[in-house]
Amino acid sequence: MSKNIEKTVIVTQTKSPIRREAKQRATLCGLGLNKIGRTRELEDTPSVRGMIEKVRHMVKIEERA
Repeated sequence: MSKNIEKTVIVTQTKSPIRREAKQRATLCGLGLNKIGRTRELEDTPSVRGMIEKVRHMVKIEERA
C-alpha cells in the first residue's frame, strides 16, 4: 500500500487589497485570504498556482512537501 503524498503551499497575505482591481480582491478571497497576516495551507495544484501568480505581489509563498 503506497501513501499518497500531496505537496502543499503555505500562502500568507502580506499586503492590503485596497485600491487593487476587483479580480485581485476576489482571487485573495478565493485563496481564503482577507486580512494581512492571514495564512492558509493549500494543495499545490495548477489552478492554485495560477491564483497565486495573479496576486504574487500581495502574498508570501512557502513550499511544503
